[in-house]
Amino acid sequence: MTNNRQLGKKAPSGTRLQRVLALLRAMTRDGLVLSVLFLAAGGMVARAAYLQLIYKDFLQEQGDERYLRVVEVPAHRGMIVDRNGEPLAVSSPVDSIWAQPVVLLSQRDRWPQLAAMLEMPVAELEQKLAASLQLPNEHLATMSAEELEQKLADRKNRQFVYLRRHLAPSVAQQIVQLKIPGVYSQREYRRYYPDAEVTSHLLGFTDIDDVGQEGLEKALDAQLRGIPGQKRVIKDRLGRIVEDVESIRMPQPGQKITLSIDRRLQYLAYRALKATVLEHRAKAGSAVIVDARTGEILAMVNQPAGNPNNRNELQGDLLRNRAVTDVYEPGSTMKALTIAMALESGRWTPTTMVDARGPLRVGRYWVRDVHNYGVIDVTHVISKSSNVGTTKIALSLPMERLWQTFKDVGFGALSGVGLLGEQPGILHHFTKWGGEIGHANHSFGYGLSINMLQLAQAYTVLASDGLRRPLTILKREQPPDPSQERRVFSAQAVRQVRAMLELAVSKEGTGSKASVPGYRVAGKTGTVHKIVNGRYAGNRYFSLFAGMLPASNPRLVMAIIIDEPQGAYFGGAVAAPVFGRTMGAAMRLLNITPDDMPSMKVAGVVPPPAKEATP
Repeated sequence: MTNNRQLGKKAPSGTRLQRVLALLRAMTRDGLVLSVLFLAAGGMVARAAYLQLIYKDFLQEQGDERYLRVVEVPAHRGMIVDRNGEPLAVSSPVDSIWAQPVVLLSQRDRWPQLAAMLEMPVAELEQKLAASLQLPNEHLATMSAEELEQKLADRKNRQFVYLRRHLAPSVAQQIVQLKIPGVYSQREYRRYYPDAEVTSHLLGFTDIDDVGQEGLEKALDAQLRGIPGQKRVIKDRLGRIVEDVESIRMPQPGQKITLSIDRRLQYLAYRALKATVLEHRAKAGSAVIVDARTGEILAMVNQPAGNPNNRNELQGDLLRNRAVTDVYEPGSTMKALTIAMALESGRWTPTTMVDARGPLRVGRYWVRDVHNYGVIDVTHVISKSSNVGTTKIALSLPMERLWQTFKDVGFGALSGVGLLGEQPGILHHFTKWGGEIGHANHSFGYGLSINMLQLAQAYTVLASDGLRRPLTILKREQPPDPSQERRVFSAQAVRQVRAMLELAVSKEGTGSKASVPGYRVAGKTGTVHKIVNGRYAGNRYFSLFAGMLPASNPRLVMAIIIDEPQGAYFGGAVAAPVFGRTMGAAMRLLNITPDDMPSMKVAGVVPPPAKEATP
């Protein structure tokens, strides 16, 4: 039996010692950990203090050597093409050379080599660097190192200057391979116009950053520019991209714009217009061709012209699209509209006789013709271009009717095509015409002003059996909407006028030089005194012609004006031949069936009719 006393005995002293030792070991271990932690924290604080206070400049420099940035990726500008898909304006990849001026300044011994590759004098390179550093009056090459360092002390942030823009990529690559410190390349795009001056006034041009500045390039800039992309890159301290990290947004190229212009007709019209301006030593000229069936503008040309691929020529009068920006009194080309109005009234017919003996007194003024035509019918009023006969016809009808006719064909208002700089011209309300003399003047094309696009549109009404269709510079993918057409004249009245206009282009008319073998041509000449300093100049003229063919079923309408021809100045002698030269080639090019076969007979042989094709 166990003794109860033994159960209450204390543990031996050895066991107690073991417990104490275990406790001491635990405390030592915890203390060591704490000590380590304290030491680590202290080290971190010390390190931070060292980095911030002592090593700060070094770290800043190292951080500047590598940094993450988001850069823009340029979008490719959309093409402009003609109705057949032929390119009229394209953007080609080019490279531009830029430099860090502060860095390049330290490479003076490399300047001659760099300047030679850039095809510029060393002095020009030096000037670019000086200007970028706002040191335009300093000659850098003669400055001492101390002077230069002092001047650049507050200009270290100037990190960029273009040395040469839009170089061929192969040339830019050669420059980069020189490995001149501070010299780099940058990919850009340059606009190129294959037809150069032929389309210059219509298309306009872009600036060096490929942004539209004139013409359709500016009018359609939002569609053509596209949307730039973005990417994240790593740059070094010199601003060079050392690594592409990721693409944030892909660039969206601009839209391709398809114009109604036919590149072939544009060239034909330009060639004929330029030849005439040179032949007659004229100041300027314009011409417009419109598809009578669709209202599409097929050609629009001007003289003088510059090459948009050569920026040195993009100045002054060379930039103006005269076909829409310049307005003129249209002269006798308006007689066709006056007669159409008269026929529409029912009071006049093509055979109604008119006493065209002149001069005719109207109020305090006299209306005269070049010749005294005697008593003639309405048809010959047109073919002979009688001011007296036209006046008598117009004065027999209300003044308001003539004003409304001009208004209905589009005078005094913008065409709606959207060409920059277009002028609406001047068509005063008939109450401001100044009575009968104003009525008479308007009937044969004085007292109002229009542009060549408006004249072409008016004759398109005559070509389309009296319907006015909206004009467009963009290709129509669908036939014109009939709801947008407006009837101005009856088909019968217009067909009668076209027959009169055919006679005007015959040998007995004023526009015989507009004739095209194999085709019936209908048109009207015009000759107008220029207004100089508010008065009509006695020896300065505008020569005009407006016409259509084939007259049996008109397809094309063309309006031409020549400004200040020297020597001959009548519209029939100067402007009408432009029509004949252009349309003769156009009919063959478009393979349009002749409608005047007798005139095509050669040695008793009639050529087979051609199939009609879409321009």
